[in-house]
Amino acid sequence: MAEALAVVGIVANIIQLVDLGSRVLKRLEEYQSDLGEIPEVFLHIKTELPVLLDALRQTKTAIDTGCMQDETKKALLPAVEGCGVQIKALDNVIAEVLPVSDDSWARRRRKAFRSLRRDAKVGKITAVVRGYIQTLTFHAAASSSLLKDPLSDRKIFTEIKCISQQSASRVALVGLGGVGKSQIAIEYAYRVRDESPTTWVFWVHAGTQARFEEGYWRVAEMTRMEGWDNPKADVLRLVRNWLCDESNGRWVMIVDNVDDSGVVFPPLDRTQAIGSDKSGQAVESLSEFLPQSPNGSILITSRSRDVAYRLTGSHTYIREVKPMDEGDALSLLWKKLSFDADEHNAIELLQALDYMPLAITQAAAYIEQRAPRMTISRYLDEIRRSDHDRARLLKKDVGDSRRDGRVSNSIITTWQISFEHIRKDLPTAARLLSLMSLFDRQGIPESLLHNRYQRDEDKDVDFEEDIHTLISYSLVEMNVDGNEFEMHRLVQFSMKKWLELYDELDGWKGTYMMLMDDNYPVGLYENWAVCQALFPHAQTAVAYRPTDIKPLEAWASVLFKAAWYASEMGNYRAAQEMGLSALEAREVTLGAEHPKTLNSINSVGLVLSWQGKYIEAEAMHRRALETKERELGPEHPSTLTSMANLASTYRNQGRWKEAEELEVQVMETSARVLGEEHPDTLTSMANLASTYRNQGRWKEAEELGVQVMETRKRVLGEEHPSTLTSMANLAFTLKSQGRNKEAILSLEKCLQLRKQVLGPQHPYTISSLEALNKWQLENIEIEV
Repeated sequence: MAEALAVVGIVANIIQLVDLGSRVLKRLEEYQSDLGEIPEVFLHIKTELPVLLDALRQTKTAIDTGCMQDETKKALLPAVEGCGVQIKALDNVIAEVLPVSDDSWARRRRKAFRSLRRDAKVGKITAVVRGYIQTLTFHAAASSSLLKDPLSDRKIFTEIKCISQQSASRVALVGLGGVGKSQIAIEYAYRVRDESPTTWVFWVHAGTQARFEEGYWRVAEMTRMEGWDNPKADVLRLVRNWLCDESNGRWVMIVDNVDDSGVVFPPLDRTQAIGSDKSGQAVESLSEFLPQSPNGSILITSRSRDVAYRLTGSHTYIREVKPMDEGDALSLLWKKLSFDADEHNAIELLQALDYMPLAITQAAAYIEQRAPRMTISRYLDEIRRSDHDRARLLKKDVGDSRRDGRVSNSIITTWQISFEHIRKDLPTAARLLSLMSLFDRQGIPESLLHNRYQRDEDKDVDFEEDIHTLISYSLVEMNVDGNEFEMHRLVQFSMKKWLELYDELDGWKGTYMMLMDDNYPVGLYENWAVCQALFPHAQTAVAYRPTDIKPLEAWASVLFKAAWYASEMGNYRAAQEMGLSALEAREVTLGAEHPKTLNSINSVGLVLSWQGKYIEAEAMHRRALETKERELGPEHPSTLTSMANLASTYRNQGRWKEAEELEVQVMETSARVLGEEHPDTLTSMANLASTYRNQGRWKEAEELGVQVMETRKRVLGEEHPSTLTSMANLAFTLKSQGRNKEAILSLEKCLQLRKQVLGPQHPYTISSLEALNKWQLENIEIEV
């Protein structure tokens, strides 16, 4: 009886406390709304009080759902009572010191004077409340970890909340593709916003590194954090720092589709990691930008239990999402249908679809679209008739979907029925889906789809009608702004397998290549924002090598331009892979001596050189130079570029005389042919200055370096990457002469600008920072 009374007492207390606390919080909010400000002493408790109320609610929910053991309930009763003491004390202080609208001037003045003497008391209340928050959330999370029964959708939200209330918590949902992990995360996000409107909720796709970065850009834009509108900002570090700042309030981040460990963790070849320097040593991986912050929690969805474990650090915080039980699956089906149906047939359908949410949603969409002629019974007949075609699809190399076992079977079934219907009734929509399946499955831009999927025989094509049809059948999802689309990986997989089976895949690959070639710009500084947004789709293109000549040329062009951008970002591994593929394709389609092929040779040579592979780079540049001299002539700008690149490999190997001879020739010819202020001429002068510096010819190096820097400032601008390179080179020249203070000042300015333009994790920024730290330390030692 005593235990029962304790349970009744704790629940009753919580109900009363939530009511009182809500009134206190409302009083603070009304005061701030009416007068535009609130005494500083109340700011912290105003932030903590909603968290305490939420912790109390979660404790009650854990008790109501049987998530908490009786011993824990009894242990928490003193903490709940203690919360009551603090909330009542806070209510009394507010009544004493916060004026109301009808207070006289004299009464307001007396209350203001009292508030000065209540700082310590309110501060103590805040500190005690924080302790109770920690106690309540810890026990709620600990209780959830003791559950041994299989999870159900009814309990999983409570469990996520229980764990998420811990400081700096992480919880992961794992399960097969299509089982509903992302839908649970979406529902959880809505529940958070409903129950705690002041809590930030962020969504980050983590299928690829580029998608992860794009998600962080959207977080920056949503919060309007300082620097959010700078396209060259280091958005990963910017967002992480913002999330770690408790003054920005509480937040929840959902990191969706973390299936590939290589995206968030350093691979065995660490040159793939974020911010690789020239030696290939990784600086930071994406996982390090997921903060462990006391004011935030992270919910992860993944098909890989290993990835989930590495991100959460414990199996305690991993929850497996299994196919729905019959009751939940039936509820989902009824929710998606606007009419009543025979329950026996409905259960048969759910069994045929393995109780998979994605398959149920797509089947319901198909039935709803064709009702009343289409019924659950007729749909079951179509499923059974589709066995032969489905088996043919599944006999193909299913690739990644093997991890999903029977899931691919049920989802291919539902996709196939919907797709065949669309193909018959609205063939343009079917072709649009075919094209969309070639993109990276997330962030498919609407702007790239128009006028790209139609055929000559199509009349009055209506993109809006086509995309609406695909969304209606749950084959495609649309983002909030309506300008980007997304496909589930198994829908995309099914579509590509169908195209392959019916010999249409190569044709769509060709269309995709031409589309990407038309829209992906070269990797020049001014194009970086567009390059970044489309880079995931360029990466996807790597696996789509066409067979026909024209599409293959376009494929090579896309890879060449994407490799250019990747090298500018310091992602040398991707740049080398893409560059070599582009070179090989251009040799096949254009020939070894075509200017575009020679450009590819030049690009690969530069990437090799930036990785310190000077002998391989020399071979590439020598090959390009010899061909260009023969085909284009010794004074052609492209020939001079290859000559300069070859000279750089000599310089990097310490072959100063050979480097200098070539560089003088390039500089003099460029000045005569292109002009003294042409960017290529300035580059040749900068290269010669570097050779002088490496030989200890300081005066010549400094004079030439200053001339290049000042001209670049005037011609290109102070923030152009080439200008910053000149600034860094001049700093090294000054340092080599023992002019330490001048060198440090010059490099400090260069570092500041490189952080703004290239980002803190770019290899050039990192090298500047390392050199500056070393110089400053040396200078201190000299002065001492």
